[in-house]
Amino acid sequence: MAKGAEPSLMPMSTKRTTITHLQKMKEEGKLISMVGSGNCDPLWVAACERAGVNLVRYTAPGENSAEREQNMYSHTRAIRRLAPNICLNAVMQSRSYADKYTAVKIGATLMADGADCVMPMGVTNDTLKYMSDNYIPVFGHVGCLSGWHSVWYGGYKRVGKTAEDAMKVFRQAYEYQENGMVGMTIEMSSRELTDAIAKKLRVPVIQVAAGGAADGSELVIYDLLGFQPVSTMAKHSKCYRPFFEDSIQAFAEFDADVKNQAYPAEEHGWSMEPSELEKFMDELEKI
Repeated sequence: MAKGAEPSLMPMSTKRTTITHLQKMKEEGKLISMVGSGNCDPLWVAACERAGVNLVRYTAPGENSAEREQNMYSHTRAIRRLAPNICLNAVMQSRSYADKYTAVKIGATLMADGADCVMPMGVTNDTLKYMSDNYIPVFGHVGCLSGWHSVWYGGYKRVGKTAEDAMKVFRQAYEYQENGMVGMTIEMSSRELTDAIAKKLRVPVIQVAAGGAADGSELVIYDLLGFQPVSTMAKHSKCYRPFFEDSIQAFAEFDADVKNQAYPAEEHGWSMEPSELEKFMDELEKI
């Protein structure tokens, strides 16, 4: 699509997108679109599929890690029922890959429930290789690690600012590839480091908050759809529809319509047949 061209909705895909398709896209120079992360409602994932998005990274709702882990199975099935063909990248809770045997057990369950690949953030090479050897496709993550992992780096911040630090990120990405990772996102790195890693690696590398083109880009659904005030969004984000602000306006208009008796109007209801209404009113009079 030419720059500035209007997007068009794709027909509902009839073919499941897998990691093989993503690899082929990289080899053919086609950029991969990815929406993540967070507990994406199945309806939003269905909308992504309908729009032509290639890949969705998701987790399940829950108050803590244990609840999210338990809810992932039913959440995956619910997503797959509404979005049968989009490539799904399931986020694994850290406790679910505390050892390589648990990682394979939970990864295999997620795959059986409909995921196409899994994302164990910060996974060790040993566990990664064991998962790969047991046919669990890992589409992982390098660069800035979010959540509790960030305490090791002084918080959620940019990585690879110096040549030495940039090489650390590259080495991790390369080692991940060599231990069986089928693709990865790279977060909060410079555009130069991002693109260099994408060019050096055989597997797809998708930028998130990194700026480089890489092999594709990810946006978090809360930013993409403006589920928070646009003024609070990070520099690397882009809002395509300000749903939060639009919803305030919609709720305000509804509230005003109710109080001004503009809703419901005549077309929003229906009336009984006159003869039946007369009978009903007669019965009411007897009470």
